[in-house]
Amino acid sequence: MINSQAKSRGFLFLFMNKKFIEEMKIILEKQKTDTEKQLSEIAEKSRRNKNGYEAKFPQYGRAEDENADEVATYVDAVSLGDSLTSALAEIERALEKIEKNTYGICENCHETIDEKRLRAFPAARWCLACKTKTK
Repeated sequence: MINSQAKSRGFLFLFMNKKFIEEMKIILEKQKTDTEKQLSEIAEKSRRNKNGYEAKFPQYGRAEDENADEVATYVDAVSLGDSLTSALAEIERALEKIEKNTYGICENCHETIDEKRLRAFPAARWCLACKTKTK
């Protein structure tokens, strides 16, 4: 069922076939699994934020140089964890759009996002023109 926004503009499924959407869904689900795996290696689910993650603090030993390595590794894990958490949210948003039949519609101009862009970045929220304008 196409939502009213997509239906009124006559976009989404008229131009994107179901095979392409299914292909993107498979790719997004794999990206989600891979991202969750990467996150689990460096972080744990946050107790404070249900959708967030907190970097694990490594334990290398008690020596001063080991403590410095722990802190450096932790700082890197926090940064990487933030990036992975953000990527996971984008992937999940794209999967929700597939379920709601709104996948492939630009969130800004409501035009269809080019298939080439979606193949390059399956979680794209904006068409290339709108993405370029926001930079």
